Amino acid sequence: MKKAKLFGFGLTALALTLVLAACGGGKKDSTDGKSADGDADHSVVIVTDIGGVDDRSFNQSAWEGLQAWGKEHDLKKGADGFDYIQSNDASEYVTNIDTAVSNGFKTVFGIGYLLADSISTAADANPDTQFGIIDSVIEGKDNVVSATFKDQEASYLAGVAAAYTTKTNTVGFIGGEEGAVIDRFEAGFHQGVIDTAKKLDKDIKVEIEYAASFGDPAKGKALAASMYQKGADIIFHASGGTGQGVFQEAKDLNETGSKDKVWVIGVDSDQDKEGKYKTKDGKEDNFTLTSTLKGVGAAVQDISNRALEDKFPGGEHLVYGLKDGGVDLTKGYLSEEAQKAVDAAKEEIIAGKITVPETPKEVKE
Repeated sequence: MKKAKLFGFGLTALALTLVLAACGGGKKDSTDGKSADGDADHSVVIVTDIGGVDDRSFNQSAWEGLQAWGKEHDLKKGADGFDYIQSNDASEYVTNIDTAVSNGFKTVFGIGYLLADSISTAADANPDTQFGIIDSVIEGKDNVVSATFKDQEASYLAGVAAAYTTKTNTVGFIGGEEGAVIDRFEAGFHQGVIDTAKKLDKDIKVEIEYAASFGDPAKGKALAASMYQKGADIIFHASGGTGQGVFQEAKDLNETGSKDKVWVIGVDSDQDKEGKYKTKDGKEDNFTLTSTLKGVGAAVQDISNRALEDKFPGGEHLVYGLKDGGVDLTKGYLSEEAQKAVDAAKEEIIAGKITVPETPKEVKE
C-alpha cells in the first residue's frame, strides 16, 4: 500500500489548477496534450456505478475530475480523448467495461467498489489496457491501480459537527449498500458523535439505516422521513443517488415549517446547493449543515496525468486521507464553536492522536 502524498488540493474546487506529480518523462512533444501528428497521447474513460454522472455525489465527482483532465490537455469528449459510460444497473458493469476496451480507451476506471470484480476480470483479459478501481483494492495486477480514501476521517469530523449542532440529541446515518466502504462512513461518523457527546456531557442517540441501494431516492426519502419523525434533526447520508431523497424530505419538512429546522450532511462533494430552500415566510435558507469531501475526481485526474506521462502506477494502492488532503469537511453552516471543535479534531487525527475506526464493530461507546 502506498500512501498518496500528492494531494494538496482544495477539495471544494475540483477544477483547481493541480500540479499533480505528473511532470516529465512522457511522450509529449507539445504542450497541448497532443502529439505532433495531432493524435491524442492518451484516452481515458470512466465506467460509472448506478446513479450516473449527475448523481451530485460520487460519480459526478469522478466525471468532473475527468473533464478537468480533458480540459487541461485540450482533449475532446470521445474515444480519442475522454468520456464516460453510464451503468444503470449492476448487470451492465461487464458490458460497459468491455465497450470501453473495444472503443480503444487506454485507461479505464471503474467508479466504485461494486465494479471491482468486473475490472479485475477485464484486466486479466486485456493486459495491455490500464485499469483503475476507485474505492476498492485489486492486488497482484500490474495493469491495475487501486485508489481508496480514509472516509472514516472526514466522517468523524461530520460526527463532531453533528454532536455540536443537534438540539434534539438524536442524529441519523443513512447508508446506501452495506460493505467495507460505507462501513468507514458509518464507523467514523458514529465514533465522532460518541466522542464529542462525552466531551459535551450529552446523551446523543444515533439512528442507523441502510437503503440497500445507491440509486433509490424514494427509499432514501422514506428512511429520512422515519428518522426525522423519531426526533433526529440531522442526517448524514452516504448513499449516492439515494441521498437525493434524503434532501427532498428535509426540504419538504423545512418548507412547510411543520417542525423545527432539520439538517442534512452531504457526502463526497459539497452538496450545499441541494440544501437550498425557502422558508414558510418566503426567506432563502439552506439545510446542508456541511459535507464530507472526497477527492474522487482529483484522484482520477492525477492517475490520468500519470498515465499520460507513461508513469501509470499499475500494481499500486494509493490511499488518500486528511493528512494529504484526500478527504475533508466543508465549513457549511457550522457555529463558531462547532467549527473550532472540527478543526481541533482534524489536527488530532492528522497528528495520530485520534485513530478513527474503519468498521462499526470497532466503534467504542
